[in-house]
Amino acid sequence: MTEHRDKVIRHAMLLEAQDWAVGVSQIHVHSLSSMAYDEWPEDTEDGSVTDTHYNNGTIKRTRQGNVIRVIGDELQGEALINQWSRANQSKAEILEQL
Repeated sequence: MTEHRDKVIRHAMLLEAQDWAVGVSQIHVHSLSSMAYDEWPEDTEDGSVTDTHYNNGTIKRTRQGNVIRVIGDELQGEALINQWSRANQSKAEILEQL
């Protein structure tokens, strides 16, 4: 029975993590060409951009409301669950104790 229990708990964690992943962790409006994650300094030559960081590990860069690039790889599967668990430790512990 425990093998099914573990699968059900892991699936519950994945569902929680997928909901959490689309959340915004920070928004940064800037005209800098020296961001640590930025390999495209030309994006800010004509003014500022908005970098919206999501919990799934991606950053959507927009200028005047239009997405000009998506930076980073979207976390999925175990990597997403692990990131969610670190950010939501108490909730993860509750699920693991069920």
